[in-house]
Amino acid sequence: MRAPEIRLIGAEGENLGVVHPARAMDLAAEAGLDLVEISPNATPPVCKIMDFGKFKYEQQKREAEARKKQKIIEVKEVKMRPGTDDHDFERKVSDAIKFLEKGDKVKVTLRFRGREMAHQNLGRELLERVAAKIEGHGKIENMPKMEGRQMIMMIGPVAK
Repeated sequence: MRAPEIRLIGAEGENLGVVHPARAMDLAAEAGLDLVEISPNATPPVCKIMDFGKFKYEQQKREAEARKKQKIIEVKEVKMRPGTDDHDFERKVSDAIKFLEKGDKVKVTLRFRGREMAHQNLGRELLERVAAKIEGHGKIENMPKMEGRQMIMMIGPVAK
């Protein structure tokens, strides 16, 4: 510490006032704890007498708890073709609904091959049918759009 004086907070959180850094080090050594700089940008800098190892351990525990509570959203993909039959269509839509209920996003990909490219309107109608079936379970984030030989639509879960 290079500051001529620091604001010191004791081990129990009591304010010990503005003291010289050498005096603060002595108080920390007396207590058998560490002198930790809490706020270096304050005038004068704020330091606290604490067990630094215990502080780092508790900080790691808080971060781990925060990570445990957050939900990682995955993007699941459902692939179809313009000629997908009714039963297969229903099966793929039910899979998409399961993914949405788990909180994942769904990417519906419609792949065109050969002459199917001439009938993109059929593909768009199929994706509109998917959107109609999924209504209530998810919301369309990206409307169907062509990317090369594929038509892609993104569906996100409905916030509960």
